[in-house]
Amino acid sequence: MNHINGLIAVAAAAALTFATTAGATPDSIAAPAAVSSGPLTLSASLGARVLTVRLADSVVATYAVSVGADGHPTPTGTFSIRRLIWNPRWVPPKEPWARGKVAREPGDPRNPMQTVKIFFSETDYYIHGTPEVESLGGAASKGCLRMDPREVADVAKWVMEHGGEPRPPSWFERIRRLARREHIVHLKNPITLTISP
Repeated sequence: MNHINGLIAVAAAAALTFATTAGATPDSIAAPAAVSSGPLTLSASLGARVLTVRLADSVVATYAVSVGADGHPTPTGTFSIRRLIWNPRWVPPKEPWARGKVAREPGDPRNPMQTVKIFFSETDYYIHGTPEVESLGGAASKGCLRMDPREVADVAKWVMEHGGEPRPPSWFERIRRLARREHIVHLKNPITLTISP
């Protein structure tokens, strides 16, 4: 798979632990007390084509992304993530490149928005899963940050947990089972995403 390791092995061992309560799984991500007191932030480098997840000053994960292709640049700057949609539908925008394309419902394998879309610039730009994982590390999107569907789910869980909307593992399992229905989450505490050239 064309991606940078989902969790940096050494940092994961030193700075990231999973909940140790009974029945906890990797779906219930928890950071150690010393690290979890700081804010969660995301940063993306368009040149390196990497998304980095930080808790306070500690890097806890890096992921390969696909960025905007020529003519469709990914915007740079600092953004606030306030909303996510699990199992998003895709409606072709009124743009020349989308002419002739048809809408795709949640769960449709031909839907270019896989698993979850994390809004960073309403209404046009998201971090989202893609079925075209071979595009990761390249410039192939229409301005969004594309990710491996499993990895974008991990990022969305971090964003929800630290954005004031944590959910138990059973909620994510239900979302997976109800893949043909959208599930909207509004964050109580916006998460910062900084995108640099």
